[in-house]
Amino acid sequence: MKKMITRRNFLAAAGVVAAAGVLTACGGSSSSTAASGSAAGSAAGSAASGETIKVGVMGPLSGNVSVYGQAVVNGASLYLKQVNADGGINGKQIEILTEDEQGDATQAVNCFTKMVDEGITALVGDVTTTPTLAVAAESADYNMPMVTASATAEAVTYDAETDTVNANVFRATFTDPFQGIKMADYAYKKLGYTKAAVIFKKGADYNEGLAENFVNEFESLGGTIVDQESYSDGDVDFKTQLTSILGKAPETVFCPNYYEEVGQILSQAESIGLTVPFLGGDGWDGLEGYATADQLKDSYFCANYAKGASPEFEEAYKAEYGEEYPNGFAPLGYDAAKTVVYGLQAAEDAGLEAGSDEYKQAVIDAIASGTIDGITGTFTFDEHHNPVKETAILTYVDGKPELKEMF
Repeated sequence: MKKMITRRNFLAAAGVVAAAGVLTACGGSSSSTAASGSAAGSAAGSAASGETIKVGVMGPLSGNVSVYGQAVVNGASLYLKQVNADGGINGKQIEILTEDEQGDATQAVNCFTKMVDEGITALVGDVTTTPTLAVAAESADYNMPMVTASATAEAVTYDAETDTVNANVFRATFTDPFQGIKMADYAYKKLGYTKAAVIFKKGADYNEGLAENFVNEFESLGGTIVDQESYSDGDVDFKTQLTSILGKAPETVFCPNYYEEVGQILSQAESIGLTVPFLGGDGWDGLEGYATADQLKDSYFCANYAKGASPEFEEAYKAEYGEEYPNGFAPLGYDAAKTVVYGLQAAEDAGLEAGSDEYKQAVIDAIASGTIDGITGTFTFDEHHNPVKETAILTYVDGKPELKEMF
């Protein structure tokens, strides 16, 4: 049997330090919403009242990664509201408690413990890797069912070095290793590239995780990595690295970074004459606003969701929020909430008391053995609590992402 990840180990991995267990107040906004739209009382333990089932939804609603957090929270809230509109879970309404963790790991732990005090039975969250690691560590103490929509680092659910699984944590997205391997396979097997370069931000789990696994897989297939270049957080000039890559004559460049930096890299690559196709991971979602059609020509990236895959979701999102869904994190939020509800349904069907230890374990057990019919695909969970699903490979047509194929 695989071991349970401890709170101490996870906090150390995330770089989170709490002095004597004292937490400051959670920053950012919070809200509590049920089907009636009325605010509920915040008494601790009220999850067991039987009137509502409290579900926490967490993400960075402010700060420099709020584009992801808002999308996840909106997508998750949309599904939970739809469940309520359809009568709830066995007649019980879901009460949504939302917190803004501002993209900060310490704030994320504060927000989680606040929601625990308010009586949540499960959590949709967190969004990015480092805060999610911190919350996963804290959630283990409560055996709180937790489904992250989008945190991709392998260590969120599994520590390979110690063969340890965080038993209460699941994810709706694929992992960093999965993305890196998948794009290496696609580059070599489908696109026919045999020489590739890599440029990535160092010191970041997401970027380094994709880069390392791409390199290892590409070389194992028989390909050659002609150059590996890195840059630091806050850098805006990439011409030195790109010039080095240009001199090594790759057929493609793997650029596993987030869309704003990718846009800058593509622009500077074009300016020095590096015009080979670039490849990326799901951090490219939203890139079309930061790069031209010429810069994106013949480029590909992997994603969990392709526009048009679920017209019903896209129409419902626009009706609820007055705008098109912003990126692939919204569908993942929707599926993360769907996963949580799948578990809650099992616990409610068993007649267990919401918030009790038996209830939370029933939610976890149901998710672990279940099949989720999501809008990012139908998926089950492997022994590390990662979803088993296909990947959408997107390319650009007139500068806009379109589904190329499932791979």
